[in-house]
Amino acid sequence: MNSFELEPKHSTSQIPGKCIKCLAEQELNNCLLELLKGAENERELQQRYEMLLTFLKSPESQKLRDESEKYLAEGRRVMLKLSFGDGEPRYELKID
Repeated sequence: MNSFELEPKHSTSQIPGKCIKCLAEQELNNCLLELLKGAENERELQQRYEMLLTFLKSPESQKLRDESEKYLAEGRRVMLKLSFGDGEPRYELKID
């Protein structure tokens, strides 16, 4: 697995949204459950789990969360791309 994306949503009175941190925690739990079940794509799930855990522990996560919330409040679409390059985690916000 090279990368994957999380797409946070802004909450409205009709639609509940989720911030980047909540999405990452939810995806982390999903990965853990699949790993415990013995999923076929175990290596890919381990990489995804590692990327999410690294992101949640990183000092950058709060900065990216704040930035994404600002754009979501403006009604813009936000995607967070998580990846590893040269053994280092990389995070990129895509704003539409």
